[in-house]
Amino acid sequence: MPIDVARLKRRSDFLRVAATRLKAVTPGMIVQAAPRAGDGIGVGFTASRKVGNAVRRNRARRRLRALASSVLARRGTASTDYVLIARRDTVIRPYAALERDLEAALRRLGRKVPGS
Repeated sequence: MPIDVARLKRRSDFLRVAATRLKAVTPGMIVQAAPRAGDGIGVGFTASRKVGNAVRRNRARRRLRALASSVLARRGTASTDYVLIARRDTVIRPYAALERDLEAALRRLGRKVPGS
């Protein structure tokens, strides 16, 4: 059963997720997680200048948004916020490999997030 996915937009939300220090690193991305007050899943996306110029950063965020819409709704843990951080390889990595990366990261984080 798909879960409702909401966007994280405020800096304070990103900082709260980062403060939990729960993360899974894969070749295509870094996924951070934190318990969420309430139902549903929250997701935010970020790409630093290390990823590349503005065109590459925007492409990386678009790819992460597409992944989140296809994978998080069915594999994400309810009442959890996720932040997907792009890496240099996010832009050039095949989409199927990015899907596997996200699913592996969610499995690893599912064992660590309290209440999951």
